[in-house]
Parts: sequence; C-alpha cells; structure tokens
Amino acid sequence: MTTVQITLPDDLAKTAQAAGLLESEVIQGMLRQHLQSQALDDLRQVWRAMPSQQLSPEIEAEITDAVRQCRAEMQAEPGAG
Repeated sequence: MTTVQITLPDDLAKTAQAAGLLESEVIQGMLRQHLQSQALDDLRQVWRAMPSQQLSPEIEAEITDAVRQCRAEMQAEPGAG
C-alpha cells in the first residue's frame, strides 16, 4: 500500500470529512471510477480519430472485448467498487 498526503483548503477538507469522503475506501472508489471514465474517454477520442473505413466489425469486437477485460480486472482488484 502507498500512503498519499494531499493539501486541501480548510473549508473543503471539513466538508469532505463531514460527508465521509476522506475515508480510504471512498477515495479508492472515486479514483477507480475516475480512471475508468478517463480511459473510456480516451478510447472514444481514438475511436473518433480513426477513419470510419478502418472500423470494421472485427476491430469493434476487439475494442469491446478489451474494455470488458479491463472492467473485469478492475472489479477483481481488492477494494474495487
């Protein structure tokens, strides 16, 4: 495990603490969710940049399989939510 220290404005830290958002498990979940969302956004950008004639059904199936595998791996990680 890695320990991370962050600096927040006092008002934000107090509000986040009161909402229970500074718990390790909650932060892990938020980070995982954000990383997954970011990866999907990156994939969408690549998809849009590719010429449409290169997006064969086979390539689409490969991308779909890769996304499913990534999601399965993330869910299998300890503490994944």
